[in-house]
Amino acid sequence: MASQSASAVMTFALLAIGTLFVVYARHAGDTEKIFLQDGQLVVESETAGRTVRAAFNRQWVRIEPKNEDGSLIEVSGQGRLVRVGRHVRPELRPLLAREIRFALRAC
Repeated sequence: MASQSASAVMTFALLAIGTLFVVYARHAGDTEKIFLQDGQLVVESETAGRTVRAAFNRQWVRIEPKNEDGSLIEVSGQGRLVRVGRHVRPELRPLLAREIRFALRAC
């Protein structure tokens, strides 16, 4: 009886650990890339193997928020909105927003 219970617990534990590894593996490669290319600000985001790409005219793009509250950065323009900064510590997001704005002005 005790060996059956132990076997059931071990089976459940192994299934739980296996599930956790699968979930971790799906998101281990998540990335966000922000770069300037041909007069456009390009944002590429990969989440769980799905890649989304948005390009904004650098002259019309807006970078928000300007506040120091640590929320995600909103990149918007031409009727589109993309939020970035998921992989940056909240207290560093305002610095990232300022760097993006500086890069847009420098071009």
